[in-house]
Amino acid sequence: MLQGPKCGSLNKGGGGAGHDAGEGLPHFREVAFRGEFPIAHVALRDRSFPVEADLTAVSPFIPLNDADSSIPAAVLTYEIRNRSKQALKVSVMGNLTNDIGKAEGRTNKARRADGLQGLELSNPGEGDDDPQCGSMVLATPTGSAWVWPSWHDGRVLKFWEAVAWEKKWPPVRKGQSHTGTLGVDMELEPGEAATVTFILAWHFPNYPHWRACCDDGQPVTWKNWYATKWRDAWAVARYAGKHLPRLTAETMQFHDALFASTLPTVALDAISSQLSILCTNTCLRLTDGTFYGFEGCTDGSGCCEGSCTHVWNYAQALPYLFPALQRSMREADWANSMQDDGFVCFRMPLPLGTKAGTDFHPAADGQMGTVIQVYREWLVSGDDDWLRTIWPQCVKALEFAWKYWDADRDGVMEGMQHNTYDMEFYGANTMMGSLYLAALTAAGRLAEHLGESERAAEYRELAERGRRFSDEKLFNGEYYEQIVNPSAHEPWPEDLRKRAIDHGVDDKFDTWPRWQFGKGCLSDQLLGQWYAEMLGLGKLYDSEHIRETLQSIFRHNWRPDLSEHFCSLRVYALNDEAGLLIASWPRGERPGYAFWFADEVWCGIEYQVASHLIYEGFVAEGLAIVKGVRDRHTGQQRNPWNEFECGHHYARSLASYSVLLALSGFSYSAPEQRLGMAPRVSTDDFRTFFCVADGWGSYAQSISKKQAKLSVEVIQGALTLQALDTALEGRAKVSARLDGKAVTVEAVAGEKGLRLQFARPVTIGAGQTLSVSVR
Repeated sequence: MLQGPKCGSLNKGGGGAGHDAGEGLPHFREVAFRGEFPIAHVALRDRSFPVEADLTAVSPFIPLNDADSSIPAAVLTYEIRNRSKQALKVSVMGNLTNDIGKAEGRTNKARRADGLQGLELSNPGEGDDDPQCGSMVLATPTGSAWVWPSWHDGRVLKFWEAVAWEKKWPPVRKGQSHTGTLGVDMELEPGEAATVTFILAWHFPNYPHWRACCDDGQPVTWKNWYATKWRDAWAVARYAGKHLPRLTAETMQFHDALFASTLPTVALDAISSQLSILCTNTCLRLTDGTFYGFEGCTDGSGCCEGSCTHVWNYAQALPYLFPALQRSMREADWANSMQDDGFVCFRMPLPLGTKAGTDFHPAADGQMGTVIQVYREWLVSGDDDWLRTIWPQCVKALEFAWKYWDADRDGVMEGMQHNTYDMEFYGANTMMGSLYLAALTAAGRLAEHLGESERAAEYRELAERGRRFSDEKLFNGEYYEQIVNPSAHEPWPEDLRKRAIDHGVDDKFDTWPRWQFGKGCLSDQLLGQWYAEMLGLGKLYDSEHIRETLQSIFRHNWRPDLSEHFCSLRVYALNDEAGLLIASWPRGERPGYAFWFADEVWCGIEYQVASHLIYEGFVAEGLAIVKGVRDRHTGQQRNPWNEFECGHHYARSLASYSVLLALSGFSYSAPEQRLGMAPRVSTDDFRTFFCVADGWGSYAQSISKKQAKLSVEVIQGALTLQALDTALEGRAKVSARLDGKAVTVEAVAGEKGLRLQFARPVTIGAGQTLSVSVR
């Protein structure tokens, strides 16, 4: 077996180790896995076996190329090396089982076409619109390959015997099993190595709704986006095989650019590993290509549907790596989930075109987050046409706050606020409040850009009033508290009031509803300020209060050892592991029914707090939290590419990309054609990956006493700059060259350092480098 020893439990239901992962079969004694998403390397070694094997596995993942990054295929390349002193004949075999539809209709066949030899699995008996309709292919471009379409017997034992004893290979008599084999034979001299590539492709065109059914009781279905591009799995494999050199090379370009970064290893691990979420069953593309996400996924289905705004609020990778997909999410959400008054259901219904109802609370945090995201998407893309199209909905989403959350328009949300903890906070707090202030600030800038000066002024005034109130009334000297307003539910419609009342009252504070935090220290209390740091919105509160609050969150909620921590709900971190608690009560007065997730540890919130700490200069503390997360996901007890919460591959962990933004000090404005970098680590010799809507590549800087050398390399796409913001100080003599040609530039004082202003816009094309010297 091309795998290492079985790990984990060796007792499956009291009946031994089981056979799910090759247990009981000969295998390599040593295995090493190196995960550098989107590449996985597996090294297999065994001193008693004459060959060694190295697997490189990849699924195409190319920033800004969402089509090729959505191919339903994986590419497995094995390098086999003869480590003996004699020539060897080696066969590498891949097996695939046909589980498509009803057993009696399953068809396995060998196919040679389009430069591929492969095993094709299908079930013609299933209707074209049936969720069970589909096909799978295991193929190779290797010309000497052979196919055994169906084993004689489905038991692994009989396959093993056939490999050892069959005189004719592959066997010619027709088999009855649903499992088939694709193999490649090779002859290797001593020390010689050869590679064989397998393409695993799948195509299941009809996505079934998990609840909604048609009149005949069958589930409502729609076409997966990839089904509009390829007719079956063979077509997928053919496309992947035809373009394999380019797909592999461009994926490797992204990998190399990311892993050439001088960011701390643990940060790179966190950033890269969680990008894999975008390639899991947590995410899908609807028929027209719209991106849609569950919160996570269980072993057999999506978990918590609807591109949930209060969870995807934390995700920061998609808008930079695949901005068109991020915009499609916003467009679909507001087209289907928004009412005329701006009420937004935080879970978008499917299939597309289904209008959401108002029978559950809107999420204050998610709704304000979507407003901020419009500003982010505009900064990343500079697309004024898109902004003008979506702006009326953006205004509705924001100003809905004035109906219930901030009914008196004082810049403070005193109303009942449903949120990502699956309950409602009553009264003023800075978790929702900071998102509201960030939304007002971002929308104010957009309004000004669109010529709506009066609206912009109104938003700015509200933000200022909210800031003053929060600093004066909510800040306790260490952090921001909640002022519980027991009547916060009263203005809402009767059905939503009843939902809230049904929660009951607290048993310590008998005028309070359940699920509040009061004087607690909430890790999410500066969520909006986190956004403000990423998007250059400035300080929403007193800057010293922000710094003190972040230090208090770390001081009170960070646990380097959880052995003494009590958690009676879901246990995501335990024993001597480290983790950041969602909340604590360092000043006492914990409610009798504090919101129920308070004692848990959520990876996505950890990344949010970690990157915010880094933004404020608390780099060691931020990296300590990141290390705590990744130390829990080493492969020993948890999958390093599966950070879970309510389901596997949980979307909130895409907040890890903000660690890259914070450590690099990245800023970008497409409308201003301005890129900024202010590294917080390795400042004298720094390199990082970046990606925006028009192109992606690497930024590097090398600083000595005499000069600073800066470079912007574009690997794919193009980047037009009028200015490059830096953290440099006290230098004024500057020169620049684009691929050796002089570019006119001057250094001027910026907000946080030198701004390098170009005399005219400079366009850096793919493969080009802009080099700047500052003395």
